[in-house]
Amino acid sequence: MQVTTEIKVRVTDLDFLGHVNNAVYMQYLECGREEWYREAGINYNQQAERGISTVVVHAGINYRKEARQGERLSIKTKPLRRGKKSFSFYQEILNEHGEIVVDATATEVCFDLRNRISVTILAEIAVHFEGLEE
Repeated sequence: MQVTTEIKVRVTDLDFLGHVNNAVYMQYLECGREEWYREAGINYNQQAERGISTVVVHAGINYRKEARQGERLSIKTKPLRRGKKSFSFYQEILNEHGEIVVDATATEVCFDLRNRISVTILAEIAVHFEGLEE
């Protein structure tokens, strides 16, 4: 399942060069993953009540083009692969012309909030990664 999230670049997202700051792209990508979870019907609060959350353990990002204030960007998020405890997303941020501004991968694990350790992927997440096992 691929999910697309739309955002508009704000003046507060810019650095002194007048384009989106590199760290802000990480926030954009997180918004894309949050929307993917929402569309997949995965509720953070319900997970937390069970003592589980998800955390990013690795992020890789390629900056391809600059984005500037007022531009509308599309964040595309889709499952990439799944291991026993980890799962990865592939994400792209595209500008209004369909050009890739950023492409990235994010690897996450399910995290036991009480014991502070990674645990096997929850079934409600794993189902979206079927056929993508390592």
